[in-house]
This record gives sequence, structure tokens and C-alpha cells, in this order.
Amino acid sequence: MSLSVQNLTIKSPQMTLLHGMSFTIENGHILSVMGPSGCGKSTLLSAIAGHLSPEFECLGDIHVNGKSILALPAEKRAVGILFQDDLLFPHLNVWQNLAFGLPDTMTASEKKSRALQTLEDIDLADIAYKAPQQISGGQRARVSLMRTLLSHPNVILLDEPFSKLDKPLRKAFRAFVFQQIKNRNIAAVMVTHDEDDVPEGSTCLQWPLPTASDITPPATLIKPEEKHA
Repeated sequence: MSLSVQNLTIKSPQMTLLHGMSFTIENGHILSVMGPSGCGKSTLLSAIAGHLSPEFECLGDIHVNGKSILALPAEKRAVGILFQDDLLFPHLNVWQNLAFGLPDTMTASEKKSRALQTLEDIDLADIAYKAPQQISGGQRARVSLMRTLLSHPNVILLDEPFSKLDKPLRKAFRAFVFQQIKNRNIAAVMVTHDEDDVPEGSTCLQWPLPTASDITPPATLIKPEEKHA
């Protein structure tokens, strides 16, 4: 389940946010994306997921498993997104929130069974019937991630998913996320401002502020040995 971004350019009538960006992420691996606010990190995720604002034009191509997804609507791309806010539905309990991410081909009883088993697998069976507002921030974060993964995405995008957690919880949830991605063998792109979020031994993509001509210079791929030198 590899993700390949090929010569991607994203521009609006006012400016070019990304110019000629290319990278490939193999299944089970995470590419971290770092850069200052406004340089186009979240816009890159939107382009991959199919949620790009109409004001932007996207040139180049995006392949998942060797097939172009650029012309597909968001719901056909099989790309999951995890945001910094958990976005759980307050009117549904925890297992119902998980079941929401399951395919419509499953029956209601199958969805409930899968959701309950998922909670059992991550040691959260005791919160199955609680409302999101009755559980901790760390529990909500894990439920949100599992809801995204239950939709069986081919690619998962992480948009600063750890930024609102305190330091001890952030470290534990980060390890949980990375292990789930590895276990499911899916490609991931993570946007972050914190170098500590970048997985050990992975690659970080970093680019500077736009130039005076409003064209972002080519991104710099920072290899793991450079990052941790």
C-alpha cells in the first residue's frame, strides 16, 4: 500500500504553495512533514485526501498502490485522516463511534461486535458504553484513531494529532499510533511542528518559507542519520 506523490504543484491565483514536490512512502512507513505555518503542509494533506479547496489547482499526480487517485472524489480514495481534535460524535457512545467507521456492507450486529472487539484489543472494553465526554483525552484520541483505521484506509494522514496532548500522554499515544500503522502495514504522512514526533529511523520532509516570488523552494529530505546526528 505505497503512496507516491509525483511532481505535485498546488497553486491559487495569488500564490504557489507547493512546487514540483515528489516522494514515495512504502507501506508500514511514516513520512514526517515539517515547516512553518502557511507553507502548505495541511494543504498537501488536503490534496492527497481529496479535500482541496476549489481556489487551488493541483498539478502532477498522486498514486496509491500504483494507481492514480487524483481524479477520484474523497470518498473513493480510501485515505483516512487523524486530526489534532478527536472529532468523536457526542450523541453516540464509544462503541457506536467506532461502528460509524465500519463499511455499510456489515450488518448492525456485525458492526457492534467488531467495535466491541476493537475496544477489547486496545484494553478499552470498560468504556464501550460511555459517552465521549465521560472518558479521558487519551482514551478519546485512541478511539478516534481506531475509528479511522476501521474504515480500512490504504493511506493515513496525521495532521498534528499529538499537539493538544500533554507530554506524558503525547509520548504514549504517539507510540500507539506508530505501532498501529506498522501492524496494519499502511503508508502514512504526518504533519508536525515537533521534532520529537518524528519516528526514530524515519524520513522527515522539511521546506522553508515561500520566497519573494511566492514559490516554495524544493523540499529538503532529511535522512534519519541527519536528524538524529
